[in-house]
Amino acid sequence: MQWCEKNKIELSKKEDCSNAEPTDQREGIESLVRDLSSLHLDVQRNAVKKIRMLSKENPDNRILIAKSGGIPSLVSLLTYPDSKIQEHTVTALLNLSIDEVNKVMITKEGAIPSIIDILKNGQVEAKENSAAALFSLSMINENKELIGSLNGIPLLVDLLQNGTIRGKKDAATALFNLCLNQENKGRAIRASIFQPLFQILGDKNLGMADEALSICLLLISHPDGRIAIGQISLIETVVELIKQGTPKNKEYALSLLLELGLHDANFISTACKAGVYEYVCEAAKTGTSRAQRKANSLLQLMSSKCEDKP
Repeated sequence: MQWCEKNKIELSKKEDCSNAEPTDQREGIESLVRDLSSLHLDVQRNAVKKIRMLSKENPDNRILIAKSGGIPSLVSLLTYPDSKIQEHTVTALLNLSIDEVNKVMITKEGAIPSIIDILKNGQVEAKENSAAALFSLSMINENKELIGSLNGIPLLVDLLQNGTIRGKKDAATALFNLCLNQENKGRAIRASIFQPLFQILGDKNLGMADEALSICLLLISHPDGRIAIGQISLIETVVELIKQGTPKNKEYALSLLLELGLHDANFISTACKAGVYEYVCEAAKTGTSRAQRKANSLLQLMSSKCEDKP
């Protein structure tokens, strides 16, 4: 309309279609939501696939789908015995959950137990998107505890260990957020999370050292986490990252060693025997500002612990 005014073109009512697209879009989405309850499998599958695509495209579609009653219908399809419908449904709910209001609606409809079941029994892509959906929903603090109490943590740890690269990344993101909850830290430790984290740190091709180290940092605030991390040969890997990791790797690795050393001097002694002192000195001179702070704190801590320093 502004363009027409500027160019002195008059629109008749029949030609004025400024509201046509939103109306058409709303009617189209309402039709798709109705099709979710169809008795015909191909109609349901087509509808949920289109809703998945529409919910990915823009925020307005996510709001329209929710206002059209799409969330309850989608949640009811999570348990449908068709793998493609499950995959499209959990992905559509993941997309919808980007909207904060939708997060609450999805939670109130009781979606989390079914999403966890797909994480356990679904096909590969459905599992990965279930992990991503749990991360998104865990932004609501109450859901962190709920996901943990429903045994979601061991399933995410399994995906972290055995999933595809994308699956590992989705699992790591979800686990980091869930482990902001103290109870979930204990659950993750009991699920033997340090083993896959150790494997990730040793695999340079994954490029997930930062994610693994950040989760380790969270977990060592739990007493059982410090015990568990002491039972695997992690310190040598941390020292190697301080020596030749990326700048961000070094920040996390220095932070991790510092936190461990503040609780147990044996970690510092082990690191010193692995030759960490000279790498910490180097980081104190040339690292990022955060790395320099951590390195200087480590040097103070090491002053009485490292017999191998010059």
